[in-house]
Amino acid sequence: MILRAVFAGLLCLGVTVALGWAVLERPAPVENLPERVAAAMPESGVEHPITAVLLNFRSYDTLLEIAVLLLAVVVALALREAQPDRPEQMGLDNPLLRAVMAWLLPLMLVVAGFLLWAGAHQPGGAFQAGSVLAAAGVLLRLAGVTADWLDNAVLVRAGLALGLLTFLGIGMLVMLPGVPFLTYPAAHAGTLILVIELTLTLSIGLTLLSLFRLNPPYADDPDDARAQEAPKP
Repeated sequence: MILRAVFAGLLCLGVTVALGWAVLERPAPVENLPERVAAAMPESGVEHPITAVLLNFRSYDTLLEIAVLLLAVVVALALREAQPDRPEQMGLDNPLLRAVMAWLLPLMLVVAGFLLWAGAHQPGGAFQAGSVLAAAGVLLRLAGVTADWLDNAVLVRAGLALGLLTFLGIGMLVMLPGVPFLTYPAAHAGTLILVIELTLTLSIGLTLLSLFRLNPPYADDPDDARAQEAPKP
């Protein structure tokens, strides 16, 4: 055990040294990226450089990130369907939490909408707005509030895929005049990015909420009678 710990420590130290050496000895950039981004901002359709980079200049990265999120939910759905009879450990039905949510939920929805709209000219955007929406959904679940549409598999899966499909659809639509994939025309870039961010907000919020909702119950919960009855390997 001690030998294993020493080996792990030396391995971590070696990786740290290698990473530090790589950072210190990295070659000088051949171009000034901030200046390049600033020069291309008039064609980006937005006023904030981070949003321009995420959804225009480096939109491939963002598209793949959304695909990874969707893949994570697909795996969670598959794991959940493998144990469909397991009860959910949610719904505390706390009156105090319900009372707080009556005041807090409208504010969270306003904040999410503001973050989505603000992403065009200041820090914000779909990921932040979607996270706030997901947090509101988590609090509702913890308060014991349920939504019938969350049990509609077709509707939920359509919402999960909406952001990625819209992103892909717009990326292919702009190719009709013969331009590369996800190369937005300058005259319509702002509108297209807003549509992408709106659908991404809904899908990201639903994705994060679904990952919370699909989290399997604790097998060692003494109140879970089904877990106690389940055969141990």
